[in-house]
Amino acid sequence: MRVREYGTDGPRVVVLHGGPGAPGHMAPVARGLADAFRVLEPYQRSSGERPLTVARHVEDLRELVDSRCGGSAPALVGCSWGAMLALAFAAAHPDRAGPLVLIGCSTFDLAARARMKEILDERMPPDLRRRMESLKSEIPDPDRRLEAMADLILPLYSFDPVTDQLEGDACDSRANEETLHDMVRLQEKGVYPAAFAAIKSPVLMLHGSHDPHPGALIREGLEPYLPQLEYVEWERCGHYPWIERGVREEFFTALRDWLARRTADSGGS
Repeated sequence: MRVREYGTDGPRVVVLHGGPGAPGHMAPVARGLADAFRVLEPYQRSSGERPLTVARHVEDLRELVDSRCGGSAPALVGCSWGAMLALAFAAAHPDRAGPLVLIGCSTFDLAARARMKEILDERMPPDLRRRMESLKSEIPDPDRRLEAMADLILPLYSFDPVTDQLEGDACDSRANEETLHDMVRLQEKGVYPAAFAAIKSPVLMLHGSHDPHPGALIREGLEPYLPQLEYVEWERCGHYPWIERGVREEFFTALRDWLARRTADSGGS
């Protein structure tokens, strides 16, 4: 994996991008932590000869932690799919995972997914719906089309953003489809979220009330398996708190303070 590094001192933190298959968008979060933490930003495995699975991503992250974190259990800060990956990793390797931060965590059950679809359908104006439908003929390349779709729907995921485009590199549509397919398969089999009962780490969920991912429903689905879960929700905030005009400073303060406290409690280095 390609890995970008930030900071030279402090506890280890690994930031995990969403998508799946949308690397690079966690760079602003990594930079915001770099003066107090040593941050790794891995670009998760791309699509290839074999279909991607959650287990493959978990194993890649284990290899990264073992090779780059000097035997310590780093804090994991994941956004969207990245939050799901953080939980899956901590469930599989509870002794290798430090504190977990779930930013805009994705869904783990049918009710939460259905509510998210309802919210997006309610917010999508007819002209945007037509524009989305035309992308397949206008942009034949699936990776470029996924990137264009992400740009078009960003307003549906945001409240008052300071930018109309996230940072990021080229999208990987196959990685997106294969990984999400496997995650849904595992949920339907009952693996997740039940496996999260093995997690020993403290867990913080940071969510925006305007995020179409329904934070309260997601929290309710996780709490039976994560009784240690802490939850913070901001008004006037969408899926990516660091681009929201009204809360981005508060977001970074909350994230930094919680990580500093929890990594000190766990002896992270």
